[in-house]
Amino acid sequence: MSEASPSLTVGAVRESFPGERRVALVPDTVSALAKKGMRCLLERGAGERAGFLDETYRAKGAEIAASRGDVFAKADIIVGVRGLGANLQEGEADLPLMRKGQAIIALLEPLSEARSCRALAQTGVRAFSMEMMPRITRAQSMDVLSSMATVAGYKAVLVAANMLPRMFPLLMTAAGTVAPARVLIIGVGVAGLQAIATARRLGAVVSAYDIRPAVKEQVESLGAKFVELPLETGDSETKGGYARAMDEEFYRRQRELMASVAAESDVVITTAAVPGKKAPILVTSDVVKKMAPGSLIVDLAAERGGNCELTKPGETVVAHGVTITGPLNLPATIPYHASQMYAKNIQTFLLHLVKEGTLQLNLEDEITAGTLITNDGQVVHPQVKALLGGAPKAA
Repeated sequence: MSEASPSLTVGAVRESFPGERRVALVPDTVSALAKKGMRCLLERGAGERAGFLDETYRAKGAEIAASRGDVFAKADIIVGVRGLGANLQEGEADLPLMRKGQAIIALLEPLSEARSCRALAQTGVRAFSMEMMPRITRAQSMDVLSSMATVAGYKAVLVAANMLPRMFPLLMTAAGTVAPARVLIIGVGVAGLQAIATARRLGAVVSAYDIRPAVKEQVESLGAKFVELPLETGDSETKGGYARAMDEEFYRRQRELMASVAAESDVVITTAAVPGKKAPILVTSDVVKKMAPGSLIVDLAAERGGNCELTKPGETVVAHGVTITGPLNLPATIPYHASQMYAKNIQTFLLHLVKEGTLQLNLEDEITAGTLITNDGQVVHPQVKALLGGAPKAA
């Protein structure tokens, strides 16, 4: 495929979700896609909030469109960070700009906002949801959930260090000894592991808990203590490597046992989430009461309701002398590197889909079939179809 005559145009628009500063294409991905025969078209200022200026994109071979509508009109593939399901209010404005046969690749929240998939299907687009990327070895370089969880886990610790009325490291000074902060991480997925590593770098004494006993070795390899509770975890992990939702009796017993561990901690960072479901309550009001005044809870599951009973998503509250913060969209607070990582995932996914200058739908391929949500005017993903009660037809 010659670089002089690209056959596909990949478009990226300025994100419209309030507070979203990431962008789906960065200058380095523009040049990488051009080498594979793809032309890149961006809305003016699309990368500005992440630190990527239009001039830098142009230098890498991208074209800057006159308007948002121009990007949708000319691009064969639209890539974004937050598509309709993940941007319900502002995302609807883009529906009239979409056209039949166009591909949309973004975070779409299909399991929690299935109805928005019906709206996408009615436009005739082929919509791919990056959250639905299967957790297999071949797809690791396309896994945006892991990439963004890495950013969120890192930033959660910085938020905690900034808000805690104590210092993290052990300090021996002429004015006396400063004891290290005790940090408990609940949920040892990608975000939890990055939080452990970051808290350890800052000098905290770190403990971590997860319902999956298999992560103990990973926790200990980072220098943290793995908290073991006398619970029957059974089949606690899905085939894709995610924590499986347990029954309410399990969570009740877990909360009782967790109380004494949390009470000894200065900081509790919770990251426990089950895809497409409300986050389990792991820290109750009674647990918060047992924590020392001045302690802090950073609830990374706030977007799904929170792991703490007292969390208010997007807010910081104080209850029983304990500060509880429920930050939303932490990756957007580090937009430069978050965009670099996200764009690399998008780039790899595009190179997986595009062969010989065309976007090819090989539904025998696990990656393609797992991420394709709508096609030919219908919702085609089995899980989403089940949530909708069947596959709707195009309007």
